[in-house]
Amino acid sequence: MLHTPDAFVPLIDAPEPAPAADQTLTFVFHRSRLLLHAADLALPTPAQLAASDIDLGRAQPVGLWQGRYCQAIWTDDEAVPDSSLAWHGLRSLFNAVDDGFLGLASRAVQLAEWARTHRYCGMCATPMQRARGERCFKCAACGMLAYPRISPAMMVLIRKGEQVLLAMHKHSPSQRFSPLAGFLEAGESIEEAVHREVMEEVGLRVHNLRYFMSQSWPFPHSLMIAFTADYLDGEIRLDENEIAEARWFGPGDAWPEASSSVSISALLVRAHRPPAA
Repeated sequence: MLHTPDAFVPLIDAPEPAPAADQTLTFVFHRSRLLLHAADLALPTPAQLAASDIDLGRAQPVGLWQGRYCQAIWTDDEAVPDSSLAWHGLRSLFNAVDDGFLGLASRAVQLAEWARTHRYCGMCATPMQRARGERCFKCAACGMLAYPRISPAMMVLIRKGEQVLLAMHKHSPSQRFSPLAGFLEAGESIEEAVHREVMEEVGLRVHNLRYFMSQSWPFPHSLMIAFTADYLDGEIRLDENEIAEARWFGPGDAWPEASSSVSISALLVRAHRPPAA
């Protein structure tokens, strides 16, 4: 599952004195794609970065992992420093790199995108400055504060006896059946979002909500909060703008291919799937 390694220590500010270059892991992103060696999917070396045109002054502290300092940088230039390196979307790294490394990359990309998209104040267009001791950009002219964006989203697996409801979302990159999911609206609780999304997407009412677990999901900056719920009443009625198909799966059915084990969706379904006969 995609998560930050247990031994990771987050940092708001870079350590002082600055760590040696050979003890620093630098995650470089271009529009959410990570720069890695094509052969072994390792990060670029300090020498490669020093010889490149990448502005290391843009680095954002990420934290400490296995005794090494981690930082995140964004670049507007898609050119790679040398032919041994290439850009990789994070989804392409699922099950291809160490889970701990992928967890760090998912944290780093959100910080890099936050820095890239908050170079200027959204109120008065003044260049923003990092506030020391806080994960925040501050405008020196008008005082506006900009923190990393986190977008909470609910996920729910609906149970009806031994059956569970799975749906294929029209805009899902994987195009696989999964639990229902949706973003919170301003002013509503996560529980209210579950009831609203279920009614909007499949026309059902549910009850007995139970928290399952949560997961940071960097596409681009979501926090997935997963629940189970019991079916109460209603017949499936699809929101055709959002859902391509939704149906009940039980012990005697052919189940759809599971989504990536990196995602909370797969864990939620696996935890409640009936045992094979």
